[in-house]
Amino acid sequence: MELISWNIQWGRGCDGRVDIGRIVSTLRGIADFDVLCLQEVARGYRELPGNPGEDQVAELQQALPGYRVLFAPGVDRFDAQGRSLQFGNVIATRLPVRAVFRHALPWPADPAAPSMPRVAIEATVLADLSATGSGDSVAGVPQGEPVRIVCTHLEYYSASQRLAQAHALRDWHSQASGQSRCPPPAEARFGPFSPDARPASSILCGDFNARTNDPAYHALLAPFSDGTPPWRDAWLHAHPGQPHAPTCGVHDKEQWKEGAFACDFMLVTEDLLDRVAACEVDQQTDASDHQPVHLSLRTKR
Repeated sequence: MELISWNIQWGRGCDGRVDIGRIVSTLRGIADFDVLCLQEVARGYRELPGNPGEDQVAELQQALPGYRVLFAPGVDRFDAQGRSLQFGNVIATRLPVRAVFRHALPWPADPAAPSMPRVAIEATVLADLSATGSGDSVAGVPQGEPVRIVCTHLEYYSASQRLAQAHALRDWHSQASGQSRCPPPAEARFGPFSPDARPASSILCGDFNARTNDPAYHALLAPFSDGTPPWRDAWLHAHPGQPHAPTCGVHDKEQWKEGAFACDFMLVTEDLLDRVAACEVDQQTDASDHQPVHLSLRTKR
């Protein structure tokens, strides 16, 4: 499975130009991706720098035939004219999707910092991670190994909000892990009461707005006491002993005057760690102020 996570800054490159087509072309040049996790996708916010189009979700769907494009707005408002204004995250995938959750992240008051509502979008997909491959179907039903993909974007200005959001992501992961161990009783399985198994195996990625010394980053990697498989940093596993490659401030020196550093991460549950074939940061593109992170998972050995 090939997965790319990228804060696309509503498609705005370091040249100031907004171009969703350039974003998709850049992504296709990185990998033949199965899953995309994108942050900072806009609808209606024409006043953003570079004047993005009215509906970037529709633009992405048009540019990605064969992919299901799932959108979760963190910001979901209407202007004085009743026009929809949305800003959030996208998961786009060509893998079979079994379930979708949209989690509003905590937003506790912090009068000392500007902030916005944040969101995590979660999709359970059937991934080609088995030795036999998940592209097959039995009686027309897609087969594969269920994996939860979680795409998020944590608060930048408020450390207290960012830490609360990290703890919420841990709580949801623990709930999913518990549900994977405790399916509902057979007699209750009808209609909406018959969910697919919610797997404990997951990938959490996105712009954490946290450096590696940030409490939010450490909270996400902390162990669980209830049997939940912990998340591990795929970059550190693929590059032992090396510092993280920077993911922002590489090309954009105006917004990131402090220089380049890593704040976009790819975390996988411990049971998936031996599947990590590669985790790389594309350092070449300047189509956003952040760099794409590419994760490649191999099949079972």
